Amino acid sequence: MRLTTVGTGTVSLVGDRVCAGHLVETGGVRLLLDCGSGVTHRLARAGVDWMAITHVALTHFHPDHVSDLPILMQAWKYGRIPARTTPLAIVGPVGTRTLLERMAALYGPWMLDPGFPLEILELEAGTATALDDAVVLGSRKVPHTEESVAYSIEARGRRVVYSGDTGFDPALGSWAIGADVLLCECSLPARLAIPTHLTPEQCGELAALASPARLVLTHFYPPVLDDDVRAIVGARFGGPVTLADDGWHIDIEDA
Repeated sequence: MRLTTVGTGTVSLVGDRVCAGHLVETGGVRLLLDCGSGVTHRLARAGVDWMAITHVALTHFHPDHVSDLPILMQAWKYGRIPARTTPLAIVGPVGTRTLLERMAALYGPWMLDPGFPLEILELEAGTATALDDAVVLGSRKVPHTEESVAYSIEARGRRVVYSGDTGFDPALGSWAIGADVLLCECSLPARLAIPTHLTPEQCGELAALASPARLVLTHFYPPVLDDDVRAIVGARFGGPVTLADDGWHIDIEDA
């Protein structure tokens, strides 16, 4: 299993971080978690075979998590010869189909009829679905927007948990217990804390509850990086901590 943090930034525009997007590759599954602005070109920069993506899973509907989805779908249709013909599944919380219908009303009916088989799966929070015979995607409600979810990807004895955008929720830490990687948003310093995003202190507390083999932090607004994030987290969680950059990756060996 390989995790690549394609985009680790936010709507604060900086040159070295684009909006949210992360790729999990395992077996025949190529799962893109969120697809915010800039993610499509970062996929190309990272050398990812973007035509081979099999699934896209959206955590919620803010533009920094979904705005490059029309670009990616248009690239599959027009961006390479021959065009894509292999099936794609778009997974998301309840409301995902409505989101895509509204995108189709804006950009054109090809969003729903792109020239390759397209499945839209609304995954209710607290449920799971098999992406193939070895990979299971589970979801859990998190406190951010009405639809926001976290995801768990399990395959061949390994597990990655992605927080999506979230406020602090001890139950999320319990849900993530034992994950090989907890990919966790780390948005704001404590002095700018709000209920719907995490501070480094809260990331450390969440990781202390979950005890992942590695905590990987993402979704940085610039002010949080003015602080010593690693030290703040390390005061609460003793395991390995990575402050991810765009294009960073880790290979997780099968159990």
